Amino acid sequence: MEAGALRQDFTELLEGSPIIAAVKDFHGLEVCMTSECRVVFVLFGDICNIAQIVHTIKAGGKTAIVHIDLIDGLSSKDVAVRFLRENTEADGIISTRTNLIKLAHEQGFLTIQRFFLIDSIALANVRKTMDGGVADFVEILPGVMPKIVRRIASYSAAPLIAGGLISDKEDVISILQAGATAISTTCADCWFM
Repeated sequence: MEAGALRQDFTELLEGSPIIAAVKDFHGLEVCMTSECRVVFVLFGDICNIAQIVHTIKAGGKTAIVHIDLIDGLSSKDVAVRFLRENTEADGIISTRTNLIKLAHEQGFLTIQRFFLIDSIALANVRKTMDGGVADFVEILPGVMPKIVRRIASYSAAPLIAGGLISDKEDVISILQAGATAISTTCADCWFM
């Protein structure tokens, strides 16, 4: 599937189901498979079990996005992207590393660039990176900052996902109203809203 079509399909998927289950262990994976979340962010695993984790998600009819930086045994080198392409059914990757985002985009993966907003310098770097970036989506953490979400959504060409510290319905609603396309959360209670 062409990159533009993949991005459009994913955007439509999130419009219908804006809560993304971010799983950090096998128990979370099992729980999220019973939720109505259509997208799963994989935040755990290693090179020995990532293919099976992704297969479980795909067999459940969900979209699997692997946080490549968090998979034990994978490096920040280009070969990590190739490994996921050749050995898993993953639909996309998340990374903080621009080089991996670019390569994954070229390999036909859906790409999500993750940014940690710890101060005003980090916020300025988000805009600078986004101006030259190729990511299909941008994820910011922590996501419980409606004012910052609104600001980034106003200038971002890529749809925005907010994650981190989102723990209840009030958080979800305020972040979506601020302009995020979706939220990602490890809070299982939010997966069942």
